Amino acid sequence: MRRIRLVLAYDGTNYSGWQFQKNAVTIEEVLNKALSQLMGEEIAVIGASRTDAGVHALENVAVFDTENRMAADKICLALNQWLPEDIRALSSEETASDWHPRKQNCTKTYEYRILNRKINMPTERLYSYFCYFPLDVEKMKKGAAYLIGEHDFKSFCAPRGQAEETVRTIYSLSIDKKDDMITLRIGGSGFLYNMVRIIAGTLIKVGIGVYPPEHVEEILDARDRRTAGPTAPAKGLTLVSMEYERRLRERITGENKDWAYELIQSEIETTGKAYLIIRRCAERDFDRLLLRVTHQAVRNGAREVYVCDLEDSRIDPERSYGYYVFQRVEPGKEEMRTAEQERLAAFRRRGQTGAGPDAEDMRTSEPCEWFMTTRSGYPQGEKNAEEEE
Repeated sequence: MRRIRLVLAYDGTNYSGWQFQKNAVTIEEVLNKALSQLMGEEIAVIGASRTDAGVHALENVAVFDTENRMAADKICLALNQWLPEDIRALSSEETASDWHPRKQNCTKTYEYRILNRKINMPTERLYSYFCYFPLDVEKMKKGAAYLIGEHDFKSFCAPRGQAEETVRTIYSLSIDKKDDMITLRIGGSGFLYNMVRIIAGTLIKVGIGVYPPEHVEEILDARDRRTAGPTAPAKGLTLVSMEYERRLRERITGENKDWAYELIQSEIETTGKAYLIIRRCAERDFDRLLLRVTHQAVRNGAREVYVCDLEDSRIDPERSYGYYVFQRVEPGKEEMRTAEQERLAAFRRRGQTGAGPDAEDMRTSEPCEWFMTTRSGYPQGEKNAEEEE
């Protein structure tokens, strides 16, 4: 049995999204039928991003398993003979048998296009949202700046698709205008159901002048879908690319006004150990942050996750945090000292040593109390299914 990885592009106009539905035609259904005919066996693809009805893609990723011995790089060429013209396989290659497109660290990039003029253009009607009212791009950029970074995007998630964990990281969000076309380009660690379209609808409100740019921060803080703008139409949205992480990052940091932490992963591949240092965290977010980041380390291969809470020792060894239980460990252990050194080195790299109270606190405070995960009820390397655009 071999696993084949496909890179796909499609025009979503005529489809009810990616995921199979009983009473509608979807991308997944068409691919399964075409591949089954080509390979001479029953094929079921697994898609990376389950785009919604009418959403387009320049680069979506899918895998399937097959007994067929056809050369992997030739499968895309042969498959296109069986596919309609609005779906194309751009490349195909053999990959590891356990490689799963939704269980890898990945940066997804979407674009949302807005045609901003007095009269719509027929050639753009299927691939952009037409907005008659003049949009102030500079105000939209100011509003967009509040969304960059790691935040709870509950306000930007459709209620019917609400995921249990609504924290995501947006790495970049640019807004550019060329002639009459405004393009929002957004890259992130993952997206909640309708998240990009709700962000687009909210920023359109900012551009029209209904919301001041500062209101975007208030929407984030509210964590309430009712406070954000409308969901912009699907036809303006395109999945542009999926960039998979080739090497595990040694450090992951998350910081906003509600929390700040650092996950040290430099020892995962050698010892299976990861270290989570919570610098600060609002009380309402502490349990979720502890579970979310611990689980991220486990998905990335950690067998043991050591945690310290610098703000206050809020970890309770008598209770469960989702899939995990923590127990106190001796702060004098070698790995603990190593993590403390890593933490101080990280502050030096940021130029903070000796420059502020955080650095001074680190030098003079007592060693933090460390805890270690002792049980995980969740399979290592797995990932929660996420609703997508």
